[in-house]
Amino acid sequence: MTIEHMYNYVQPFMYKKAMSRTFAYARVSSVEQNPENQIREIEAAGFAVEPHRVITETVSGSMAIAQREGFSRLLDKMEKGDVLIVTKLDRLGRNAIDVSITVAKLEDAGIRVHCLALGGVDLTSSAGKMTMNVINAVAQFERDLLIERTQSGLARAKATGKPLGRPNRLSPGEQEEVKEKIQNGETISAIARLFKTSRQTIMRVREQI
Repeated sequence: MTIEHMYNYVQPFMYKKAMSRTFAYARVSSVEQNPENQIREIEAAGFAVEPHRVITETVSGSMAIAQREGFSRLLDKMEKGDVLIVTKLDRLGRNAIDVSITVAKLEDAGIRVHCLALGGVDLTSSAGKMTMNVINAVAQFERDLLIERTQSGLARAKATGKPLGRPNRLSPGEQEEVKEKIQNGETISAIARLFKTSRQTIMRVREQI
């Protein structure tokens, strides 16, 4: 094989590799935290990320990934063949379902996702998908267990005659006074201010009339 033939053979692979870019996404929950720690962790793992391909933002982990402005900017920058690095799985969503949706969306776009906390595994690979399936199964188990415990607790409380629901902030006498004022045409807001309580509390009393 001549040098020219070898170049023609290798060139497509060289081009494909050149098209692959690496991005990093770092999220912190408060201004007291520093996203640079996550960036250094990514660099220490051997991933070279250009500064203009690093996206950081300060936002609560309880916010869905679709509502995060920084991550939306990241999606606009990435293309098929690119690689995204995160330090932990919760950087990609507020819960297991949100993370799964994010990873699936990135995979559909042809983007690989590596999570350092999971050994740097590509979440779009077969091994990564198996890991995600386990995580989702555990999350579903925890949700089911929480529901089961809540229902059992309610059943025990009902069996012992314990009142269910949020306790009323108004005494029986105050509730009667509220009913009288409602029947006299006073507004919910005015009554709530008078009794120093919420409008919802007054409206619950109104439902008893």
